[in-house]
Amino acid sequence: MQDNPIVGIVMGSENDSPIVEKAVSVLKELGVPFEVTLSSAHRMPEKTASYAKSARQRGIEVIIAAAGMAAHLAGAIAANTTLPVIGIPIKSGELNGLDALYSTVQMPTGVPVATVAINGAANAAYLAASILSIKHPEILDKLKDYRENTRKSLVEKSNILYRRFSIREGEKKL
Repeated sequence: MQDNPIVGIVMGSENDSPIVEKAVSVLKELGVPFEVTLSSAHRMPEKTASYAKSARQRGIEVIIAAAGMAAHLAGAIAANTTLPVIGIPIKSGELNGLDALYSTVQMPTGVPVATVAINGAANAAYLAASILSIKHPEILDKLKDYRENTRKSLVEKSNILYRRFSIREGEKKL
């Protein structure tokens, strides 16, 4: 746990940690303080509710919840807080994460969960950072830098591909 975390990451199972690590990596890169905990909506419902209810008072501003299978974790958290909740459906079980996606995205009116792609932990962290950038200019600056660096990298790669595949004089155009 970092000092004064503003993002809370909750995973439903220890098995989710390899995916959650991608979110952790992004938050570290952007300098966003966070905490990580394990809590199951079904096996530890009291802990899950308590975590969500106390998050705002502890300084958490956005919660990321990662779970597979029935994946009710993000919904259980959203039911107990008005903070933004971002769900990461984890690929697992016979349905390869489709059940987790549906469980995360199909929330009742008034209890929303922003949902990223199956195993989309990096995007969950970027979405959390985008939400936080409204209030935290230092996070906004790092997000802008990241996007500009990504743009420059793609321009470079595009130029390389253009040179590699460009039509040379005398070659037939399709």
